[in-house]
Amino acid sequence: MKQQNSYLLLIWKDPETRRNFVVGKLTKSDKYTFEYCNEFLKAEAYGWAKFDAFPDEKVYKSDTLFPVFSSRLPDKKRRDINNILNKYGLASFDEFELLRKSEARLPIDTYSFIDPIFSDEEIIEREFFVMGIRHHAACEGKDCKLLPPLEKGEELVLEREPDNEYDTNAIRVLTRKNEFLGYVPRYYNVSILERLDRHTTYACKVVDVNREQDCSECVKVRLEMPRK
Repeated sequence: MKQQNSYLLLIWKDPETRRNFVVGKLTKSDKYTFEYCNEFLKAEAYGWAKFDAFPDEKVYKSDTLFPVFSSRLPDKKRRDINNILNKYGLASFDEFELLRKSEARLPIDTYSFIDPIFSDEEIIEREFFVMGIRHHAACEGKDCKLLPPLEKGEELVLEREPDNEYDTNAIRVLTRKNEFLGYVPRYYNVSILERLDRHTTYACKVVDVNREQDCSECVKVRLEMPRK
């Protein structure tokens, strides 16, 4: 069960380095609230700028979802809206849940919403892209044919990397043949490591491989903890 106040984290990806920064927190309780958090100062050093709708470092409140975020969702009056809802396993149009399920990613920017892993969640089910493939896999982001052969449903291995110079909580993602692909997104690292330290079982399976996509987001996986 999740914590009483459900929230999502807003991620900004630097288009040059492809590094992810947690820049905001959107909460839904009796009202919607938004505030900048965690790494927005670091993101500013990479060229990120605050939203015009949220110019100050304070908590913003609204009875409805902020337009800057609702505009990222499909119109509920679209003819194919039921198909979209079915795609994300939703029985009805719920803006917050659609943000959670879809991540509200747009081709015109580098923002997305992610569903954090809460400390009281007994069962974790998350999908994410393996990060840093263009820097770490054999393809080096130049030749997709050199990406290790991967099949949908194939299981991958998670391995902690405490001597990582950028993040001591880094988690490597490898094939069963010990081929290094990349990393778990760092905003999930601490929560996953806590469970691995408790010897929680897991299954990390390939759900999609797109060799025609941006090399930083070509392998999508699904993580289940504990393993079903």
